[in-house]
Amino acid sequence: MIRATKSRVPVPRGAALLELLLAVPVRDRDVWVDELLGFEEPSPDVADLPRGSVPYVPTGVEEILTMVLEVPVRPDDELVDLGSGLGRVVILAHLLTGARAHGVEIQGPLVGQAMARSVALNLSHVSFAHANAADVALDGSIFFLYAPFNGEMLAAVLRRIEEVARRRPIVVCAVGLEFRDVAWLRPRNISNVSVALYDSHVPGVRGRTVRSWGRRREGRGRGVR
Repeated sequence: MIRATKSRVPVPRGAALLELLLAVPVRDRDVWVDELLGFEEPSPDVADLPRGSVPYVPTGVEEILTMVLEVPVRPDDELVDLGSGLGRVVILAHLLTGARAHGVEIQGPLVGQAMARSVALNLSHVSFAHANAADVALDGSIFFLYAPFNGEMLAAVLRRIEEVARRRPIVVCAVGLEFRDVAWLRPRNISNVSVALYDSHVPGVRGRTVRSWGRRREGRGRGVR
């Protein structure tokens, strides 16, 4: 097994990383990824989380793979993880696809840990913000949420995401959440029952063009590198 890396050393990317990851038994993939990328134990949850925030729980690697392969995430995408914690979604998705990736996290110590990992891995197209996702302007083509909010905070975040959907087509990937009554989101049927994918459907906004994960935009070769 590949051991944790604490400094600026190269790690596999794109199809090479996917091949290695798929060779690892499913039950061992979370630990394997954390060791490969050098993730440490998360800082304790801060004591003054605002109403509607949920304590940090890391996203499983299988859910991240489902998003990457079934959206699919492409090199020209902009992924935003709302409630990004240690940065597992942001960093792994970027390494697999080359897409720009940004995390928004309300807990400062977790943001510090995530930023330290991206610096150690020398990831120039990965970034993190210490912010309340309900209060910041958002932009991106894919939004990932692992049940980071509930109640009015979740409603406020959805309004922020809808603002983006009125400018460009987006995909929302949700784990532990369902948006059955959100009129501007249309669910997809996918293979992983723990993940829900939704395409934005806004009058006047052209829908997303779906291309296979392993193809370049011109339709030849591999789209990850």
